[in-house]
Amino acid sequence: MNPFIDVHTVLATPEDLDDWHDDPFEATEKLNVMLHHLADGCVEDEGSKRFDSLCQIIWEHWHKDPHLADIDESDLTDWVDQQLASWDDAESDNLITTDDVPE
Repeated sequence: MNPFIDVHTVLATPEDLDDWHDDPFEATEKLNVMLHHLADGCVEDEGSKRFDSLCQIIWEHWHKDPHLADIDESDLTDWVDQQLASWDDAESDNLITTDDVPE
C-alpha cells in the first residue's frame, strides 16, 4: 500500500451517482472497485500526482456511464491496468490534482 495515497477521499457514494444510474448502489460499487484497484496499482515510491490524475480520469470517464453497473469488475480493473501501464505524467500537466491545492 502506498502511504501517500488515501483512496477513501475519492470514493463514490450512491448519492454521487444517483442522477445517472438506475441502480446507484451497484454503480458506486463498481466505481469504487476501480478506485481501489488504482490505489493498489500505484507503486509505493510514487507521490499522489499520478493517483490524483488517474482518479480524475476514472471519475470523468465512468461516473455518468449508464452501463457502469452492468460491466464485469474484471473488465473494469483491466481498464484501470491499461491506464496505469500507458499513463504518461507529462501529458497530465493540465489536470488539477491535490498537489495543486494550497494548504
